[in-house]
Amino acid sequence: MKKFFQEFKDFAMRGNVLDMAVGVVIGGAFGKITTSLVNDIIMPFVSMLTGGIDFSQWKWVLKAADEATETAEVAVNFGNLITVVLDFIIIAFVIFSLIKAMNKLKKKKEEEKPAEPEAPAGPTTEELLTEIRDLLKEQK
Repeated sequence: MKKFFQEFKDFAMRGNVLDMAVGVVIGGAFGKITTSLVNDIIMPFVSMLTGGIDFSQWKWVLKAADEATETAEVAVNFGNLITVVLDFIIIAFVIFSLIKAMNKLKKKKEEEKPAEPEAPAGPTTEELLTEIRDLLKEQK
């Protein structure tokens, strides 16, 4: 049992697992930021452009609420889906932009490295054979 926990500790303390855990935490926080950006900043402008329509209120009512029997409304809230899709598109665009910028910096860094001087070209096969022939002639 002790060996099992030691193996688990070794696994959990590997750099990749810790990096992934940090990425998940930061990703969760980033998700909250983009959700707020969509809900609090972008959607009001979209609503204003569409004549005051609030996407989060868009729904298809399948069964209306009945106060007499105290049954709740059954509805498909597709307005929330529109908001979540917009949220996803923004997250995807930001990640794409970050990766593109990182690749550009990486490429620029690689270009800045001085080119290593090429090793002097060795003799060709014909030159080596000619030299061997000449040496054999001299030995005779």
